[in-house]
Amino acid sequence: GAQPPQEAALDLITRMLHLNQQQPSPDGGGGEGDEEAYKILVMDGPCISLLSPVLRVGDLRKHGVTLHLNIDKARQQVADAPAVYLVRPTPANADRIAADAAAGLYASFHVNFSTSVPRPVLDRLAAATAASRSAHRVARVADQYLDFVCLEDGLFSLAQPRAYVALNDPAAADSDITSLVEAVALGLFCVVATLGAVPIIRCARGGPAEMVAAALDARLRDHLLAKPNLFTEAASSAASSFQRPVLCLFDRNFELSVGIQHDWSYRPLVHDVLSFKLNKLKLPTEKYDLDDSDPFWVANSWSPFPKVAEEIEAQLAKYKQDVDEVNQRTGGGRDGVEFDGTDLIGNTKHLMNAVNSLPELTERKKMIDKHTNIATALLGHIKERSLDGYYECENDMLVNGTVDRNMLLSLLRGKGTKEDKLRLAVTYLLSFEAPPASELEQVEAALRESEVDMSAFQYVKRIKSLNTQFAAASSTASRSNIVDWAEKLYGQSISAVTAGVKNLLSDGRQLALTRTVEALMEGKPNPEVDNYLLFDPRAPRSGTGGQFRGPFREAIVFMIGGGNYIEYRSLVELGQRSQPSKHVIYGATEILNGVEFIQQLAELGQKAGLGGGSSNLPPQ
Repeated sequence: GAQPPQEAALDLITRMLHLNQQQPSPDGGGGEGDEEAYKILVMDGPCISLLSPVLRVGDLRKHGVTLHLNIDKARQQVADAPAVYLVRPTPANADRIAADAAAGLYASFHVNFSTSVPRPVLDRLAAATAASRSAHRVARVADQYLDFVCLEDGLFSLAQPRAYVALNDPAAADSDITSLVEAVALGLFCVVATLGAVPIIRCARGGPAEMVAAALDARLRDHLLAKPNLFTEAASSAASSFQRPVLCLFDRNFELSVGIQHDWSYRPLVHDVLSFKLNKLKLPTEKYDLDDSDPFWVANSWSPFPKVAEEIEAQLAKYKQDVDEVNQRTGGGRDGVEFDGTDLIGNTKHLMNAVNSLPELTERKKMIDKHTNIATALLGHIKERSLDGYYECENDMLVNGTVDRNMLLSLLRGKGTKEDKLRLAVTYLLSFEAPPASELEQVEAALRESEVDMSAFQYVKRIKSLNTQFAAASSTASRSNIVDWAEKLYGQSISAVTAGVKNLLSDGRQLALTRTVEALMEGKPNPEVDNYLLFDPRAPRSGTGGQFRGPFREAIVFMIGGGNYIEYRSLVELGQRSQPSKHVIYGATEILNGVEFIQQLAELGQKAGLGGGSSNLPPQ
């Protein structure tokens, strides 16, 4: 099958850092000429964030990069060094590169654009370097198709902030929607180009997912007309064993509750409660990397929090035991003197063993301390905000369809941030098709009592009542009236508004998203996905969209409007539990936690004029 995206992105970046020549052999022997000795890497902000999860500063040195600089900051001349640029193809970046070339800042310029470069930008760079007679300094210009952030092998983000607001904004202009859809399609094009596979595309009818699918299909078709293209090499080398992946596109409205709910496992909790961005975690006193290089994180990041706390304890106990053992073996530890060398002359072998296990023990201690600090910080928030209560109450509603009214109301009046309360109340709205009016009133009263801004709540309430009316209006006449009214309210999003609230109700721990992806990968007839559209960019344009419906071993699942770690976990588990195991990659326009997502809902509520009160709602 295809290479995982992070590995593939790393290969591309490494090749680029070696000035796009064949890479030296991994053992470092041969192929490393003097030109490798000293290079400068110049990037813009977005490219810095796409590189940081894939390569650390130390890794850059390994590839001969001595300095890495921001293109927007003043830089000094280093006239004898080649420079590698990795920037987005914008007119401003083209002008800056041309100015650097004119000033002879570096010996040669290897320009890499993070995505396909529009003709006018290339012409602009060419004209400016020609005018300043510095064109000879530009050694090459390449499109790298790297315009996405790879957080780990199965997870990527297009780093497109607030796409949910942009797509659902009632005042959005068509041209804004179109350019956002194009940007998402281009980001996905970069992902599939990096993976070297032309996918079969599936999506629900209507709304952003279909718009992105059509735009990506068109872009892939255009690209495949060119020979050679980014997919010819990949296809010929892997043709024998190769099976195409299915790309499943979804819109966040497909399942709103997942974007809002509190979760109880380690990774979603860290993401939700502490500031965790691009695999980096900032605590008041420490900064940590949390990624595949941390074995504890890899092993425990999906465990429920209490289990993680136990595991930290267990590792600490094991560590202490191992330290004692080293001390005993070396005769240390007597009279409180550890590693005292005097009586060890005849004991050199033991000493050597002890010395050898020291670095490993130190590493383990560092890891235990790190996770102790993270868990302690989490525990502070959990206690202060009774997050376990929020999780339990939401889980009851989402999974069992039941609510303990007293618990619900005491949380809304009790501990927790305003966002916590709002998320709980919105989850309540999404868990029941028709909550009893008296109960709903009590929930709203409790929110107002806690001085919570109601915009997000009113917004979801309105989406829901539209849904219900839409489902109830069977006669086409009244249905189209509702659509007209809704489109005035919502701009684009009515067709994307979830098909009835049933979809929002999850059964067991399995999310609607995972169920649907599983059905699309199986490719058997299934009422849940039979009406999904199919685009096959390799098929002739016959309108049938190609016949290949699976089964698929590999899927790329993409969420337009923001993804989260809860969905990611569910898809990882789907891949593992399948027989034989399947490979699922998850991506989104951005990775959001519940607070960030509820803020986007609140912003839409304000734009739709749904302020704090409930008086300005249309009649139910």
